[in-house]
Amino acid sequence: MTAMQLESLPGAEEVVDEATAALLAAITPEFAAAVQWDPTDLVVVFPQQHLTLGWKKCVVPGCVKARSLASGICASCHGRWRRLGSPPMEEYIKAPKVLIRMVGVRLCTVTGCERPWKSERTQLCLAHEVQKRKLRVSLEKFLAMPEATGHASLGPCRAASCLRERAGRGAYCLGHYNRWRKAVWAQPDLDEEQWRRTVPAIAEDNKISLRGLPLRVAAEFVYGLQQRSHHGVKTRFNMVRPLIDQIRLQQPRTLSEVPPESLKSSMRHLRNEFVRHCELLQSTPETERHKDLWTLAVFGYAGNLHFTDIRQPWLREATKAWAFDALPQRRGRGVAGSMQASIEGIVQLSESLHLQCDNHGEDPRSLTRTDITAFCNRLAYLQDQGELSPGLRSRHCHSVLRLLARMRTMGLTRPGRPLHGLPEDFALGREDLPDEPEDQEAGRDLPIEAIRHLCSHLDKIDGGSGVEVRAAIELLIDTGRRPDEVCQLPWDCLMRDQDGKPVLIYDNRKAHRLGRRLPISEATASVIVRQQEAARGRFPDTPVTELALLPSTVANPDGRKSISADWVSGRHRTWVDSLPEILVPTAVETDGRTETRMLPFDKRRIYLYAYRHTFAQRYADAGVRVEVLKELMDHKQLSTTQCYYRVGESAGERLSTASPRCSSTGTEAGSGGKRPPCSTPSTPAGQSVKSRSPMASALSPPTLLPAAGTAQSGSDVSDAPTSAPTSPSCLTWRHTSATSCATGNDCWPPLTPISGRRTRPCPQTRRSAVSGG
Repeated sequence: MTAMQLESLPGAEEVVDEATAALLAAITPEFAAAVQWDPTDLVVVFPQQHLTLGWKKCVVPGCVKARSLASGICASCHGRWRRLGSPPMEEYIKAPKVLIRMVGVRLCTVTGCERPWKSERTQLCLAHEVQKRKLRVSLEKFLAMPEATGHASLGPCRAASCLRERAGRGAYCLGHYNRWRKAVWAQPDLDEEQWRRTVPAIAEDNKISLRGLPLRVAAEFVYGLQQRSHHGVKTRFNMVRPLIDQIRLQQPRTLSEVPPESLKSSMRHLRNEFVRHCELLQSTPETERHKDLWTLAVFGYAGNLHFTDIRQPWLREATKAWAFDALPQRRGRGVAGSMQASIEGIVQLSESLHLQCDNHGEDPRSLTRTDITAFCNRLAYLQDQGELSPGLRSRHCHSVLRLLARMRTMGLTRPGRPLHGLPEDFALGREDLPDEPEDQEAGRDLPIEAIRHLCSHLDKIDGGSGVEVRAAIELLIDTGRRPDEVCQLPWDCLMRDQDGKPVLIYDNRKAHRLGRRLPISEATASVIVRQQEAARGRFPDTPVTELALLPSTVANPDGRKSISADWVSGRHRTWVDSLPEILVPTAVETDGRTETRMLPFDKRRIYLYAYRHTFAQRYADAGVRVEVLKELMDHKQLSTTQCYYRVGESAGERLSTASPRCSSTGTEAGSGGKRPPCSTPSTPAGQSVKSRSPMASALSPPTLLPAAGTAQSGSDVSDAPTSAPTSPSCLTWRHTSATSCATGNDCWPPLTPISGRRTRPCPQTRRSAVSGG
């Protein structure tokens, strides 16, 4: 909206403040045209064919209302259906609806009359209806008589929200006149002026009246509606009409003044979302950084950061300064979680200072080395009491060490800055860090019996949105990619190399390595092709270059939004918990003898990331060189891959092992996803690297010989020279028998062949498992 248009609004010099003008200017002309928004009219129309605001008519013939039930009928027709004794719906919707009362309002049928008609039956305004009744003639004869002349409009209804004209000499339209009579009868001393300001408008299907609201509230509503539509969230007009009526009743100056507790849950959700969008419009990184609760959408990330639990103002401000400095260095979808984990270490430090310092740690100049020692002792006490796990205690200590050091290098100890006067000895050293818990990365792979059990029950996922969930789980098992990488796959992620072999194109957003190539089997390619057909069937009008392979079922009208890993994880957990008990061979010692028994497997160990661990562990068990496996898993650090191997006693290759101070992923604990270099001493000569899987000794001998060469960093894994496999190379190793191979080939799994039976090469997918075929 231009400045000239703003000035033309009634009372613009009083109501159009800076915030209101910003909201009106943020409403795009395209959206304003779609909903027929005009600040001088204050009416929003929900277009029937709109992707997110659209609606469908009731299926009952003759009904003009919008459907509101899953059966396809409106609430009025549903009430009539129940009054008729709930006949079969197929028969009910064939009978035309008899219109008992008028829906909407039209002008009197007398030529030139500007007044609304009384009803659809009379089709005349009140004055002409009285005139016709006195003449005792039919409607057709009355309209032809010279006495039937048009009347001028009586003006708008005096109810602030009303869109209609007055029907007679009274102050209201017919609808509000009847409402006023009922209200006065129920409450004789009712304030008429207050009633006029707060009474709801007469509902007219897809029209929403914003009249009677302050211009800023109306602008906040339209802007929030625009943002919901922009994010693909569907909004029905029957969802927002009760909210508007409730807001009009309270007469707030802004939406944020409406108490959430005064609204029902559905209205509260809309109110909160509209307020959030309006706050984001008025927020900038410079203004947001001073708050104790950050909305990371202002910085371009998802989620929030909480600083409210840090008790000392100086420490809270220093932590916010660190977060403001660190945010640009983060990427990916887990920024909020990783940074909040670091902040939680400072929260623990703040709580320790509050409990153990005489001044509750309010003055940084009074702190000493003793306070750091007290903090470390408190964490040890919390771990002993079971309130902290060993891993969480270690991460808190690493976070405090790293953040305090970074705050100092940022110059926060200078005069006028939050840490001015903080003693140098108030810092953690490496010697203060507790021993890290035993590396748990290796050993998180799943037994082959569990994989077989899961794959035999994949059909139980189907139904509704289960198509996307099943495809995601199959791709996770087959490719070993991270859950986010699979969920964010584009529709055109499948390509063919120069030999005609399928290749998966994905983005490793964790390490910001885009366009990665992973050779896959034909069986995995068939999963992708099947899902491509399903996605194309749901969204035939969206260009394939913009379509997601696994489109979300929520807030996704055009198929461009992918399902989230968290949503797949929840559906996956429900599916796993519903499966029958999984029995796996387990070594049990009885009377000094070790025997193998089939015991139940803990289903809690079956989660999405476990498929990646299992994928990597099978290759490690097969003897694939660590450098080749690093490229196959797209690890950034070699130490991440090394956790799937262990140092043996026989002569072999010289490899490095991770430093005790480095986590299993090659990341310093508590570093928030960054990967600082770690010291990795070389393995002593005469020792070899073997698989670290606890099940490795129980599995059959590896089916792949170690690769004769390694892939270079950043190159395609398929370029790495490999030796010929000694058994089948169908990489879809979840296929555990000839009948379960999705390719239809008579082949056995490549990495764990069934003992006692000679395996046969796959007649169609004769490729090295290291190269991905």
